[in-house]
Amino acid sequence: MTIRVIIVDDQAMVRAGFAALLSAQTDIDVVGEAPDGREGVRVARSAHPDVVLMDVRMPEMDGLAAAREILEAPVGVVHRPKVLMLTTFDVDDYVYEALRAGASGFLLKDAPPADLIAAVRIVAAGEALLAPSVTRRLIADFAAQRPAPRKGAAALRLNGLTPRETEVLELIARGLSNQEIAGRLVLAEQTVKTHIGRVLAKLELRDRAQAVIFAYEAGVVRPGDPG
Repeated sequence: MTIRVIIVDDQAMVRAGFAALLSAQTDIDVVGEAPDGREGVRVARSAHPDVVLMDVRMPEMDGLAAAREILEAPVGVVHRPKVLMLTTFDVDDYVYEALRAGASGFLLKDAPPADLIAAVRIVAAGEALLAPSVTRRLIADFAAQRPAPRKGAAALRLNGLTPRETEVLELIARGLSNQEIAGRLVLAEQTVKTHIGRVLAKLELRDRAQAVIFAYEAGVVRPGDPG
C-alpha cells in the first residue's frame, strides 16, 4: 500500500529535495507541500496524508502548534495522520512538547537520505521513531525539568497494568527495541508486541512515543536511572 506524505517546511529547497527523494520510492507518494504550519494544517485536512513531515520552526504557525491542530482534530474530522517532526537542533523543547501532543517522533534534517525514507515507513506503520540515542536524551532532559510525582490519575492508570506490562513499559522508556525487550525478559518477540499493544490500550496512548513520555512523567523511570 502506498504511503501518502505531505511536507511542511518554510524552505522551498528542503521541500523540493525531500519530495524528490521520497517520490522516487515505489511505496511513497508525496501528495502535498506547505510553507508554514497554518497552510500545513489546511493541506493535511484536504490531502488526507498518512504521514506529515513537519518542520519545527516556521513563520505564521510553528510546527508544534500545527502538529497539535492536526493531532487534536475537531469533532467530525476522522482522519488523523502520523506526524514526524523535522529539526536542525538535536535538543529542542518544541520537539518534546510535540511528542507529548502525539507526534510519532523526530528526525534531524541532516540525517542521511536512507534514514528519512526509513523514518516515513516506520511512522506510517504505527511505530514511534525513538531509536536514536539523541531522542532518548531529549526526552530524559526535559522530563527531568518537569518532574511529575507518581500519584493521582497517573497512578490509577498504572494500577491497571500487570507487573509484566509495567516491566515492558519501563523498557520501552529506556529506548529498547522489541527485540531487545524480548532478550531482556526472555520472551518471544511476538509476545512483547502483544504486551506493548495492551500497555498502549490500557493507558490510552497512541504509540511508543507517548508511552515514553508517560513513563517518565509518571515516575516509572527517572532520568539518570541505570539501564
